[in-house]
Amino acid sequence: MADQVTTPQSSVPPTPTPKAGQWYAFKSLLPHLWPAGQWDLRVRVLLAIACLVIAKVANIYVPILFKHMVDDLTLKPGVATLLVVPVGLLLAYGLARVLSQAFAELRDGIFAKVAQRAIRQVALDTFRHLHALSLKFHLDRQTGGLSRAIERGAKGIEFLLFFILFNVLPTLLEIALVCIILWKLYDWRFAAITASTIGLYIWYTLTVTEWRIKYRRVMNESDQSANTKAVDSLLNYETVKYFNNEAHEARRYDVALKVYEQAAVKSRTSLATLNVGQAFIIAAGVTLMMALAASGVVDKRLTVGDFVLVNAYLIQLYLPLNFLGTVYREIRQSLIDMEAMFALLLVDVDIADKPGAPPVQVTAGAVAFENVYFGYDPRRPILKGVSFKVEPGRTLAIVGPSGAGKSTISRLLFRFYDVQQGRVTIDGQDLRDVQQQSVRAAIGIVPQDTVLFNDTVEYNIAYGRPGASRAEIEEAARLAQIHSFVAKLPDGYATKVGERGLKLSGGEKQRVAIARTILKAPPILLFDEATSALDSQTERDIQANLRDMARNHTTLVIAHRLSTVIDADEIIVLEDGRVAERGRHPELLAANGKYAAMWRRQQEAAAQDAALMATQTATQRETV
Repeated sequence: MADQVTTPQSSVPPTPTPKAGQWYAFKSLLPHLWPAGQWDLRVRVLLAIACLVIAKVANIYVPILFKHMVDDLTLKPGVATLLVVPVGLLLAYGLARVLSQAFAELRDGIFAKVAQRAIRQVALDTFRHLHALSLKFHLDRQTGGLSRAIERGAKGIEFLLFFILFNVLPTLLEIALVCIILWKLYDWRFAAITASTIGLYIWYTLTVTEWRIKYRRVMNESDQSANTKAVDSLLNYETVKYFNNEAHEARRYDVALKVYEQAAVKSRTSLATLNVGQAFIIAAGVTLMMALAASGVVDKRLTVGDFVLVNAYLIQLYLPLNFLGTVYREIRQSLIDMEAMFALLLVDVDIADKPGAPPVQVTAGAVAFENVYFGYDPRRPILKGVSFKVEPGRTLAIVGPSGAGKSTISRLLFRFYDVQQGRVTIDGQDLRDVQQQSVRAAIGIVPQDTVLFNDTVEYNIAYGRPGASRAEIEEAARLAQIHSFVAKLPDGYATKVGERGLKLSGGEKQRVAIARTILKAPPILLFDEATSALDSQTERDIQANLRDMARNHTTLVIAHRLSTVIDADEIIVLEDGRVAERGRHPELLAANGKYAAMWRRQQEAAAQDAALMATQTATQRETV
C-alpha cells in the first residue's frame, strides 16, 4: 500500500481556534443589518422599523381606548351614548388590536429577507473560508463539529435578529413609554411601581435562569452523549452482533440516559421555582397598583376606567416577559453559537496565494521537485532533499516502503502544504508564486482511498468536469471499464452510491474515480495506487487504458505493486525521505539493490498466492 497520511497527530497539537468573543460575533453581524449597496434590503429594514413603531403605538393605545369605554359606560349611562360612543370606541379598540398584530406580522414578513440574507451570507462566507484553509486544519478538526458550528451559528443569528430586534428591545421601549404615560396621566407612584415590578421581575428571571443553565448544560451534554453512543452502536450493528454485545451497548446507552434523567428532574424543579417567583412578583406589583388605583377611585380622583387601564398596562407588559427566562437562555446560547461560527472566520489561511499571483501557465507540463525538504512537524522531517523531474509526456513512478513520503509528494504537488526548503515547479513556475486553483485544475488524481459523494454515479463521474455531457460521461466510464457495470444497474447512472460510496465495492469506487479523472482531462496526471483495489484481470485492463490516457500527459505514478510500473520512463525508490535509487525497471533489477529486493519479495508472494489458488481450485474440483 502507498504510505498514508503521515502527520504525527500525537506530537503536533491542533492549532487552537481563535477566540472571537461574543461582542465580536455580534459586532460582525451588524453590517448585515444595513447591507452596503443593497438598497432593497435597506428599504426593508426601514419599513420593518416603521411597522414596529406602528404596532407598539397601537398596542399602547389599546388600554387607553378600553378605559374610555369603561368610563362612558359607568359615568355617562344612556341610550344614545350606549349606542354611539361605546360602539365607536369599541371599533377603535378592535382596530387598534388588529393593527398591533397585523403590523407585527408585517414587520416579520418584511424583515425576513434581511435576516435570511444575513444568515446565508455569513454561512457562505464561513463555508468558503473553511475550503480555503489548509489540509492541516481539517486533519486537526472533526468535520461534523465544523458543520454543526455553521448550522448552530446560522440558527443563532436568526434567533438573535428576531428576538433582540423585535422582542426584547421593543418590550423595553414599551416599558419606558408606559411608565411615562402613567406618570403623565396620574402620578409618579404608578410609574415607580410599574418600573420597580418589571425591573425586579427581570432581575429575578435572569438570576434564576443563570443558575438553571448548569442543569440545561448537563442535559444537553448527556443527550449528546446518549445520541453519540446510540448512533455509533447502530452504525456498527454487525460488530455488536458478532461479539454478542447487545446488553453491553444497552448499559452504555442507559448510563447517559440516567444522567439526562437526573438533570431533567432538577431542571423541571428549578423551572417551577422560577415560575412561582415570577408569579409572586407580578402579583405583588398588580396588587400595589390596584390598591393605589382603587384608593384614587374611592377618593374620586380616578375613574373605574383608570382602574382598568392601570391593570391592563401591567398585565400587557407582563405577557411578553413571561418567556424571558427561555429567551435569555436562548440569547446566551445563540451568542455562544455565533462566537464559534465567527471564530472559524478568524482562522488564518496557512496556504494563501500571493497578492496578484497569476494562474499557472502549463505549456509543456514538466514537473520538478528541486531539493525539497518537508515535514508535517519540524521535529520529524518526511522529505529530505528530494529532487526529480518529469519531462513533458513522460511517466515517473515513485515506489518505496510505507512511510517513505510517497503520498506526501502528491500533497505538495497539489499545494496542500508548502515546502520548507527547495521548490516544486510546473514548467519552471514555483507553485508558491501562482494561483492554487490553477495548479489543481492542471492536475488530475486517482487516489488510493476513493471517497464518493452521496449522490448518483453520474454526478460522481461528472464531478471531474461539472457540465460535461452525458455522452462524455459515458465515454469516460467506458475507458475506466465501469460503463457495462453501471448500465446493468436498475437505475443506471442515476444509481445512488451511498454515504462515502459505501454501496459500491472498493474496485467499483476506484473505477468511478478513474472515470472522473479521465473526464477532467488535465495535462498532468497523478495515480496514487490507482488500481490497488482491483482484481488482477480488471487491473490489467485498466492499466492498458491508463497507459493510453497517459501517453500525451506528464504522469506521476505512486505505487506499491511494482508490476504496475515496469513500463515507466523512470522509477525512483524513496526510502526514509530520500531518493535511494532511480532508473528504468531493467536497470534497477540489474543494479540488484533495494528495488530488486522489493521485486523479488513481491514475485515470491505472487507465486505463493497463485500456488494457493491452484490448490484450492483443485480441491474444489475433487470435492465436486
